[in-house]
Amino acid sequence: MRDSDYKGPDGPGEFAKDKRKRNRTVSVEAVTRSPRVDAERAQRATPERHSYNPNFSPDNKFVGGPRPERDPRLDRTERPERDFNRWDSDRPAGPKKFGPKKPFDGKPGFGGKPGPGGKKPFGAAKKPTHGTAMDPGVKPSSYPTYTPTDTGKEMRLNRYIAMSGKCSRREADELLTSGVVTVNGETITTLGAKIQPGDEIRLRGELLSGQKKVYIVMNKPKGYVTSLEDPHADKTVMDIVRNACSERIYPVGRLDKSSVGVLLLTNDGELTQKLTHPAYNKKKVYQVTLERPLTNNDLLRARDGIDLDDGVIIPDAVDFVKPDNRKEVGIEIHSGRNRIVRRIFEEMGYGVHKLDRVYFAGLTKKNLKRGQWRFLSDKEVSMLKSGRYE
Repeated sequence: MRDSDYKGPDGPGEFAKDKRKRNRTVSVEAVTRSPRVDAERAQRATPERHSYNPNFSPDNKFVGGPRPERDPRLDRTERPERDFNRWDSDRPAGPKKFGPKKPFDGKPGFGGKPGPGGKKPFGAAKKPTHGTAMDPGVKPSSYPTYTPTDTGKEMRLNRYIAMSGKCSRREADELLTSGVVTVNGETITTLGAKIQPGDEIRLRGELLSGQKKVYIVMNKPKGYVTSLEDPHADKTVMDIVRNACSERIYPVGRLDKSSVGVLLLTNDGELTQKLTHPAYNKKKVYQVTLERPLTNNDLLRARDGIDLDDGVIIPDAVDFVKPDNRKEVGIEIHSGRNRIVRRIFEEMGYGVHKLDRVYFAGLTKKNLKRGQWRFLSDKEVSMLKSGRYE
């Protein structure tokens, strides 16, 4: 196909000629279109702007009324000199000049040196020991104490003497028999004697009163026994807190010499009974490291219960701490029997390499290294007494 087929020298090419005859006539009528936007639509598209100032028209032109005066400070041609002070100030204009610091005048200030009389500056006080980890043998400058609750009922005399912090109940009985205790001026030597609220009790002439309560949590280290005095032990937990407080405290519950973990020390006898008596079912969780891996059969056996010499013990929960380590076992119990956790695994033929109590009645050893201790907070004491941990 060539270009000449479409267009020849004298006109269109052969393919461009249309030889068909047409008798059709085409008439074209004019079409009248409606405007794109009528007046009403245009008015809606550009609504009238309402001015908030009656002296100006909707198109922002001034129409009358008092013309507002222009602030001369806004006029660049009449701008006054910049004043860094107040308009009614008599001080000279200009920015404040910062000169050298004044020498220390000895007055106490934040982070400053002590002033006359040895007063410490604000902010230089020691941090409170409330909730702070303390190392063994450290003597705190202050510590929280709690007023003992007054039951308003009669009480055994030896218990009241023990609550005063002077001695234990057994030692109080010995003091009674020796005749050094008086009640309302009368010497009492009868064991089991009781006193009424408001009685005056004296020991060797010294007036006794209820001892304030102190609560300490410790991360017990290995090699310490949980007793007040033990002639056969080299170290007791009381050596760690010997300077912690002036009140006579004692450990709550028992951890044998080789065990470590959470230990509570207090002088609150009522709380001690609630935390140690089996009837209150206080939870204790131990992490046990065995000398060899624990089999699945023995794990199921421990869950079902172990028959010991003093009766059957059924743990609340027993499981592996990590699935890939069968030597690490976690066990939860409520029993307070002596060496109960070690005896459970020894009965199944497993030696205990390490025994760590990680939870006791709601308390943990968080932020406490081995041998460290701290005072309980008000919230912790309240939750212990109310049993909200369980």
